[in-house]
Amino acid sequence: MALIVQKYGGTSVGDVERIKNVASRIKITRDAGHQVVVVVSARAGVTNELIARAKAVNPRPDNREMDMLLAVGEQETIALTAMALHGLEVPAVSYTGPQAGIVTDLVHTKAKIKNIIPTALRKDLDAGKVIIVAGFQGLNEKGQITTLGRGGSDLTAIALAAALRADKCEIYTDVDGVYTADPRHVPEATKLDEISYDEMLELASQGSKVMQSRSVEFAKKYGVVFEVRSSFNHNPGTIVKEEVAYMEKVVVRGVAVDKDQAKVVISNLTDKPGNAAAVLRALADASINVDMIVQTAAQNGACNLTFTVPKDDAHSAVKVLPTVFKKLGGGEVAAYDNIAKLSVVGVGMRTHAGVAAQMLEALATAGINVELIATSEIKVTLAVPRERADDAQRVVHAAFGLGKKE
Repeated sequence: MALIVQKYGGTSVGDVERIKNVASRIKITRDAGHQVVVVVSARAGVTNELIARAKAVNPRPDNREMDMLLAVGEQETIALTAMALHGLEVPAVSYTGPQAGIVTDLVHTKAKIKNIIPTALRKDLDAGKVIIVAGFQGLNEKGQITTLGRGGSDLTAIALAAALRADKCEIYTDVDGVYTADPRHVPEATKLDEISYDEMLELASQGSKVMQSRSVEFAKKYGVVFEVRSSFNHNPGTIVKEEVAYMEKVVVRGVAVDKDQAKVVISNLTDKPGNAAAVLRALADASINVDMIVQTAAQNGACNLTFTVPKDDAHSAVKVLPTVFKKLGGGEVAAYDNIAKLSVVGVGMRTHAGVAAQMLEALATAGINVELIATSEIKVTLAVPRERADDAQRVVHAAFGLGKKE
């Protein structure tokens, strides 16, 4: 008998019929003699609807109250899923994140899991029950409900698999696995049988919607091997695991695009040691993640600093920085949301040169301009005009021959 953690995303539980389909899949696993812990997201569209309602009441709603509101979506799904299992004569019990023992830090809307105390879960598992846990949520040390940010249900599933020492973790979504690119925009994209944690982490952080990046990071840290598969068929998915030697033979594993980005330009910043650090510290203290940083050479005692941030954080960045500029003796800030990040990822880049050049040459041939460039050991990321992002993804995917079957 194995302990299996399964996670079902919003599209998998999008309506009553899909919830019944999920319940049937869970029953098959349990009937095979396994213990099952299921993590579910809110039904597709529910979280966005709740956010829209909040902003209709107040354009800038309080983060604590947003967590109270958004936690409702998953609570609906856990109850309905448990009821569907009862209808199949499967004993099941639903748990909110706090009831499941998920403890987070104090940050609202982007909380991090600090600990999981699964005592109650183990008791019900030993009693033969299927456990249904609300993803995306937990309880902080002050007893307040928190949420884990977009894609937080993935993190809940991975963290529970680690805490319970599960034998297997399955992430069910609306796609068959991890592809070399988004198949909705690149029809030639092919499914990968396996991918390393590092490659999956880079793809997730650079715009791939299959997995939340923090959940992949957590899986790598605790050695949780997981499989991404579709809830609408029984095809094998993509195994995400530790890197093995043969993976380095493939130079580029996949292409990702992130359109939810903005470019922040700081001009006339006084050129003194520590000023750039002060700017970045202020953004970090405001929980704003910064990427693709470029600083220009100083002229007339001032320099420019350009970087990217998530689009939703652009307003906060513009609001936070003027106070910092006063302390630093000058500076101006503006944000532009007409960019997208295009990334190619592959552990094989470590031993192969020329990836960035090949990428830039392909884009140049297609007449696509590049604004910023950033590289790491296994990734090259470019900022391109948002309106050309899909074209750029197709061009680069073709340039590296990723549509060809291995």
